[in-house]
Amino acid sequence: MGLGSQFAMQDPEMVSVKLEACSESLKLNVIIIDEDEEETIRSSVYHGDDVDTFSSFREQKQEDRIAPMSHHCPHCEEIFQNISNLRIHLQIHRGEKSHSCSDCGKSFTTSRNLTVHQRVHTGEKPYACSDCGESFSQKSTLKTHQRIHTGEKPYSCSDCGESFAQKGNLISHQRMHTGERPYSCSDCGKSFRISTELTVHQRCHTGEKPYSCSYCGASFSQQGHLKRHQRIHTGEKPYFCYDCGMSFSKQENLKRHQLIHTGEKPYFCSDCRKSFRTSSDLKVHQRVHTGEKPYSCSDCGESFSQKGNLISHQRMHTGERPYTCSDCGESFALKGYLKLHQRIHTGEKPYSCSDCGKSFRTSTELKVHQRVHTGEKPYSCSYCGESFSQQGHIKRHQRIHTYLECGVCSLNRRT
Repeated sequence: MGLGSQFAMQDPEMVSVKLEACSESLKLNVIIIDEDEEETIRSSVYHGDDVDTFSSFREQKQEDRIAPMSHHCPHCEEIFQNISNLRIHLQIHRGEKSHSCSDCGKSFTTSRNLTVHQRVHTGEKPYACSDCGESFSQKSTLKTHQRIHTGEKPYSCSDCGESFAQKGNLISHQRMHTGERPYSCSDCGKSFRISTELTVHQRCHTGEKPYSCSYCGASFSQQGHLKRHQRIHTGEKPYFCYDCGMSFSKQENLKRHQLIHTGEKPYFCSDCRKSFRTSSDLKVHQRVHTGEKPYSCSDCGESFSQKGNLISHQRMHTGERPYTCSDCGESFALKGYLKLHQRIHTGEKPYSCSDCGKSFRTSTELKVHQRVHTGEKPYSCSYCGESFSQQGHIKRHQRIHTYLECGVCSLNRRT
C-alpha cells in the first residue's frame, strides 16, 4: 500500500501532525548537511591567520536558489561558480605549485597550466588560424592573433581614445600619460615603461649581443639593428621616396633624403650661418670651426671629425672591401664607390646641367662641367698666377714650371 493511501485512511488531523513532523525532520537534515558543508568550505579557504569573508552560508544558499552559485576569493576580487575552481585558485595565493614538468622541472599551480607549458618542449601548436593557417600553443594567443585579421581593438585608452588589440599594449601606452616607469636598471638607475626596454638597455652594461648575422657573423644587441645590417648583404631597400622613386635600407635615410625635395634646411650654423637638413649634419659641420676630431685610428693615430671617415680609413689597414658589385664582382671599401661604379653598368647619369642638359654620373663631374658656363676658375698657379677650372689642369700646367726650374738648375751647375 502506498504512502498516499496510508494517509487517506487516517484521520485528517493526525495526517497534518505527521506531515508537520516530517517537514521538521527534513529541515533538520538539510540544516545539518548545510552546516557540515559550510564547515568544509570554511576549512578549505582558511590559511594561516586569514579570515573567511563569505556571507552566512545559509544566506548564500537562499540567494543561490535565485541566482547561479558564486564563490568569492577572500584574498582578491575573483569570483567562481563552483567551489572546486575556488580551491584551485587559492593555490596561487598559497604559492602551491604541485604540478611539475618532467623535462625542465618548472612547477605550476594547475595541471592545465602544466599541459600548456609542455608544448614548449613538444612543439605542439593545436590552435590554427582559419585566415592564414598560423598555429599557436595557446587558445588565448590565437584569439589575440585573429585580431590582426578582424581589426578588433577592444582595449581603449580613457585619456586619448587610442585602441589596442592586446591589454598589455594598452597598459604600456597608458604609462605615456601617467609618466610611470616601473622598470629600473640596477646598474645606472635609468627607468623604463616596459620590461623589454629595460632588457635591451641592460645589454649596454653586460655587452651582450645575442643577434648574429648569418652572412658575416657580426653581432648586435637588438634585433632591429641586425635586420638593418643584413640589408647590406641582401640589398633590400624597403623605404621608397614617392617623389623620385629612390629607395633606402633605413627609414632615417629616407627622411633625410626627402628634405632634398622640400628644400628644407632648418638647422643653422651660428658661426657661418650655413644651413643643414639635419641636426647631425650641423653638428659634424661645426667641427670645421672648432677643429674637433674625436675619432682616432688605433693603427696610425690619424684623427677624423666623422666616425664614417674613420671606418673608411681603417679599411686601408685591414684591406677590407665589404661592398661587392653584383655585375662584375669588383669590390670597394666604401659604399659610395660601389654606387658610383654600378652606374658604369646601368649607364645611369642622374646629374643634369640646367644650362645645356648634359648628364653626368657624379655630382663632382657636373660641378666641374658647370664652370664651362660660369667661367669659374678656382685653381691658381702659385708661380705665374694663371687660373684653371679643374685641379688636373693646374697640375699639368705646373709641370712646365718644374721642368723650367730643373733646366735652370742644371745650367747653373754647368757654369
